[in-house]
Amino acid sequence: QVQLVESGGGLVQAGGSLRLSCAVSRRTFTNYYTGWFRQAPGKEREFVARISWTSGSTNYADSVKGRFTISRDNAKNTVYLQMNSLKPEDTAVYYCSATSATGNYAYWGQGTQVTVSS
Repeated sequence: QVQLVESGGGLVQAGGSLRLSCAVSRRTFTNYYTGWFRQAPGKEREFVARISWTSGSTNYADSVKGRFTISRDNAKNTVYLQMNSLKPEDTAVYYCSATSATGNYAYWGQGTQVTVSS
């Protein structure tokens, strides 16, 4: 079983920065991607960014391009999300997720709260 633990959330003013971390307990060849998602109150969960463990290729939601950067440390089995120029609309619970053999995001962390004040 793959377990993911997020950390690094908190309260920050608009324009500030935060770095989220996602520690993955076990990686297999099927955990091809690890991604970040977020869910704001009253809204559906949405994709933020993802990274390939093997190639390092990345993808981002349009709403965060140029402001957020996803990276990974293979030796530490950890994925990071550097968030700069934060906006109040970035306020949400941020979740880390890893894909299974089917390619679906099957493994999820417990989430970490990010609050951006105006």
